[in-house]
Amino acid sequence: MKLDQVKAVISGGASGLGLATARHLVAAGGKVTLLDVQDQAGETAAAALGKAARYRGCDVTSESAVESVIREAANWMGGLNLAVSCAGVATPGKLLGRDGPLPSSVFQRVLAINTVGTFSVDRAAAALMQNNEPDADGERGLLIHTASVAAYEGQIGQVAYATSKAAVIGMVLPLARELARFGIRVVGIAPGLFQTPMMAGLPQEAQDSLGKQVPYPPRLGRPEEYAELVASICTNHMLNGTTIRLDGAIRMAPR
Repeated sequence: MKLDQVKAVISGGASGLGLATARHLVAAGGKVTLLDVQDQAGETAAAALGKAARYRGCDVTSESAVESVIREAANWMGGLNLAVSCAGVATPGKLLGRDGPLPSSVFQRVLAINTVGTFSVDRAAAALMQNNEPDADGERGLLIHTASVAAYEGQIGQVAYATSKAAVIGMVLPLARELARFGIRVVGIAPGLFQTPMMAGLPQEAQDSLGKQVPYPPRLGRPEEYAELVASICTNHMLNGTTIRLDGAIRMAPR
């Protein structure tokens, strides 16, 4: 897939990893539709990106909303060949916390956004991609999941988040195998410690301390580095059915 031919929907596209990806793709000549629930930030981001970008409000926990918005995005862009799922929350909570056991509703909400939301984007996007004209290699589309190193080394208090991201990884291979007959690839990215809006809520001293825990480079990852990996996945057809750790070799401690 050539970057100047990309027509992408990006959930969680109003900020962080999703917005960095949109900037990279637009700079390379592609078109993007940002999906998010942060309307003001999304409209501002799309306006800054120019005529090759649009924003549409979308709650990924609503299957019908995802279907409708992705269909509308494809009509506006003149097609759809890339879906990047970046929408997510990292609500902390111990199974046995100070206020008692973690409510199932908290656990379910994290899975609804991170896991089911990713699935909803996949199903709506793939339903359209299957009808694309294949390129010379037979490719019709690409689905990219955003996981986390927490899927492998979930820390204390991350039971909901780690579970949701492990499930996001678990979907990659079976979907890649199933969608191979349509020429649709599925790849996951598992970022480590990155400069995201969630990280920005911490004091600078805490952010610097976390960055120093990364073996190399000893800093937080930059959203642009995530975007660069998305671009590499787009152009390399042999990347399929796998999840790539983008983490500077960090392995998270228990807490």
